[in-house]
Amino acid sequence: MNDLIIIGGGISGLSAAMYGTRLGLKTLVFAEMPGGLITTTHLVENWPGIKSISGPDLAMSLYDHAIASGAEIKTDKVIKVEKSIENPGEACPIFTVKTASVDYQCKSVLFCTGTQHKKLGVKGEKEFENKGVSFCALCDGAFYKGKIIAIVGGGDAAAKEALFLTEHASKVYIIVRKDILRAEPINSKAIEQNSKIEVLYNSEIEEILGTDKVEKIRFKAGTGKYSGKELDLSGVFLAIGHSAQTDLAKELGVELNEKGEIKINRKSETDLAGVFAAGDCTDTEFKQAITGSAEAVTAAYYSYRVCKNENANF
Repeated sequence: MNDLIIIGGGISGLSAAMYGTRLGLKTLVFAEMPGGLITTTHLVENWPGIKSISGPDLAMSLYDHAIASGAEIKTDKVIKVEKSIENPGEACPIFTVKTASVDYQCKSVLFCTGTQHKKLGVKGEKEFENKGVSFCALCDGAFYKGKIIAIVGGGDAAAKEALFLTEHASKVYIIVRKDILRAEPINSKAIEQNSKIEVLYNSEIEEILGTDKVEKIRFKAGTGKYSGKELDLSGVFLAIGHSAQTDLAKELGVELNEKGEIKINRKSETDLAGVFAAGDCTDTEFKQAITGSAEAVTAAYYSYRVCKNENANF
C-alpha cells in the first residue's frame, strides 16, 4: 500500500515526490515523460537561486533529488484512477491507480498531469508534423541551420523560442495573431535588438504547404503584412499555449473549471477527499515551474495529513 501516488513526473510531480518521501510517505510516481515539458525548454532563468540553467538540467536535478529521497518512479502509463474502498473511519477512501499491467493502491492521489501543446488546426499542420512543423525549439532548432523559419505565438514562450532559434536559423518570423507581443520586457528588448527576427502582427496562417516537408505558408486574407500571400520557409514552430491534461481526474469525478482545469484550493486539494492537484493542470492563473513546485509541495504536506487521518479537505 502506497501513501501517495503522483501521476506526472514533471517539475511539480518530482517536487512533491521529494517532499513526500521526506515526510515519511511511501511515494510512487508515474512519469511517462520524466522531467515533463520543461525538458524542451532551452534556458530557465527565473528559478530562484539559479541565475540560468537548461530545462533538461533543472528537471534532472529534481529527478535525482526525488530518487535520493526515496521516491519510486515508474514510466508506466496510468489508464484509470478509481475509489476502491470507502475506508470508514479514515480521512479518505483507498484509491486504485491502474496501468495496463498492474494495479496499485494508495491513501492519496496527486494529479500533476500538466498540459499538452495546442495546435493551429489549419490544413497541412498534421501532415507536416515532424516534417517541418514542430513544438520544440530546443529539440529541433539545430535542423534549421542557416534556414528561414517561423514561430507562431503571441506570448513570452514564443519570444524566448524565437531568440533561441536565431542561434541556428538565418531568419525567424514571429507570427502574432494580435497587435502586441506579450513578452517579458527583457525578452521584448532582446527581440528588438536582434536583426534576425521580424515580428508579423495581426497575422494568421491559413495553410502550411510543401511536398515531403514544409516549404511555405499561406496567410489568411485581411491579416497583416502578408495578407493572402505565401511566404517561403523551411519550418514552423508552434508556441500558442497548452491545454490541461485532466481526463483521468475528470473520470474520477474531480471538479474542473470551464477550461477543463482541475479546481484546487490553497492546500492544493480538489473537491474529493484525498485527491490533490498541482502545476499546469490546475486552475491557478499564474503558471510557472516554481509555482507548480510550491503547489506540489503543499499537496505533499496535506497528503501527509490525510495519511495521518486528519481530514483537511474542503
